[in-house]
Amino acid sequence: MSLDKEAKDKLILEYSRHKADTGSPEVQIAILTQRITQLTDHLRTHKHDESSRRGLLKMVGRRRRLLAYVRRNDFQRYMALTEKLSIRRK
Repeated sequence: MSLDKEAKDKLILEYSRHKADTGSPEVQIAILTQRITQLTDHLRTHKHDESSRRGLLKMVGRRRRLLAYVRRNDFQRYMALTEKLSIRRK
């Protein structure tokens, strides 16, 4: 259920702050959002896949913590990121 290299590289290129950036919170949130979307589609088909459901919940929690970090440190970046990725805000 992981992303293929081309999709991941595209996300890194789109959300990175500078050329060698692969680990900024924005990049991590974008990659997690893509994986969450894929896993959600998988679970719609395979309703009883409990181990994948647990992995999905862990990813959602990690993304929520990263979003909280970005929100605390730079609210404008948070607003732009949630708008661009179509993530609901509280």
